[in-house]
Amino acid sequence: MFASTRSTVRRRALAAAGTAAALALTLAACGSSDDSAMPGMQHGATPTATSGSSMAGMPGMDHAADGNGLADTEDGYRLTSSDSTLAAGRQTTYRFAVTGPDGKPVTGFALDQTKRMHFYAIRSDLTGFQHIHPTMASDGTWTAGLSSLASGSWRMFASFTPDSGSGKGKDFVLSRTVTVPGSAARTRLPAAADSTTVDGYTVTVAGKPMAGMAHPLTVRITEGGKPVTDLQPYLDTYAHLTAFHEGDAAFAHLHPTTKVDGDHGGPDLSFHAELPTAGNWRLFLQFQTGGELHTAALTLRVG
Repeated sequence: MFASTRSTVRRRALAAAGTAAALALTLAACGSSDDSAMPGMQHGATPTATSGSSMAGMPGMDHAADGNGLADTEDGYRLTSSDSTLAAGRQTTYRFAVTGPDGKPVTGFALDQTKRMHFYAIRSDLTGFQHIHPTMASDGTWTAGLSSLASGSWRMFASFTPDSGSGKGKDFVLSRTVTVPGSAARTRLPAAADSTTVDGYTVTVAGKPMAGMAHPLTVRITEGGKPVTDLQPYLDTYAHLTAFHEGDAAFAHLHPTTKVDGDHGGPDLSFHAELPTAGNWRLFLQFQTGGELHTAALTLRVG
């Protein structure tokens, strides 16, 4: 399960159609897919001041957001929080709210892949990934329960769709940063490779996306060399796929296109990828078997 029709990236892709011949030459010469696993993974976008990105119409994909999630404000909607530091090495909570153009907390949110809010935490070196579905109080305050955080700088992303007001039906990804005190040793991003393993499963990615262009990706899941065909639905899809860009932690949600049909998904899953920037992207693929959620991390090189 590894960021809609209103996407800036899609507009760029359409604009690029007029230069298809030149782009074809570029595609032939550029791009590669690759990967490896990363420590600290756990389960649970448009820039301005400090943070959003999205899409629609495919199986398991209700929405997606415009931008890269590196701002805390977009179109009058703001991600607010009094938490600027969080404790290291233990479970903790992050409290936040989304305010609308009128400055009041938003309390009405549309369902997106069965949830009204998707929350992500990622360390600046792209370790420690957590995907959480927080709870909201009646006053619009959300609480995200976080597993142990390593010292360093973290970015907290909120992905949501208001169901009323000027932003009704628009997908937002906003973010803020927090500091986790202590000695922060940076983990080097694993080199790009086309496969990795997690919990005995091998995850292989095929596809060579180009920055600023829509491109298909295929994920194949095997176990002991045999195709996996018992994937269970998770968030209305067989795999949830999220990506973060090396260097700035820009956010992207890659949309599944494989139709869900009971508890027998796999081994091949298709995704619609629109990654706006060249370079290394760390992909986090979440899939479920036997009631257990697995998270695989892959490094993908985008040309």
